[in-house]
Amino acid sequence: MYQVLMPIGDATEIMDTLYPYFRLGEEGFDVVVAGPEARLYNGVMHEVPPGTKIPWDITREQPAYHVKAEVAFHDVNPDDYAGLFLSGGRAPEYLRYNQDLLRITRHFFDRDKPVAIVCHGVEIAAAAGCLVGRSATTVAKCELDITQFGGTFVNEPLVVDGNLVSTRTWHDYSLFMPKFVELLQSMAKGRVAGREVAR
Repeated sequence: MYQVLMPIGDATEIMDTLYPYFRLGEEGFDVVVAGPEARLYNGVMHEVPPGTKIPWDITREQPAYHVKAEVAFHDVNPDDYAGLFLSGGRAPEYLRYNQDLLRITRHFFDRDKPVAIVCHGVEIAAAAGCLVGRSATTVAKCELDITQFGGTFVNEPLVVDGNLVSTRTWHDYSLFMPKFVELLQSMAKGRVAGREVAR
């Protein structure tokens, strides 16, 4: 069974994280959750609240389910994994300073292994220096995390650039997940797609 690595931390967005966790499992991939430490982490839900008297310009955060990391970043051997899934929430804001995670992230880009990024997950790839010359999408408030690190922001629900598949939020998963699964299955069969941008 091929493994997919999913880094998380406190304030990982729960829909961003749990949907792919179960969806990839349905396709026969073993999703291994990793964190700064091997422990339970606090998930959160982000949404723009409907029907409030005072409108919100940005998502509100509230507690959600907890997710357990099976392994700590410093114990991860990236050679053991076929792909990487970078989920969103506020967790990437501090995870991007973890040098072990940055080392792990570079491995997947250097080896052209499939990488999926949703929402704030782009901050990890940016900090690892992996977006230079690449096209990707994310939520509008994270556009600078692509462009200031040498990439091109494309405001579309799905952007595929070689081994990199990106989406704005979990609302676009119906387009995003099938493409990531396709790349993983190609990797499993020894066929890695070339670096051709498709939108």
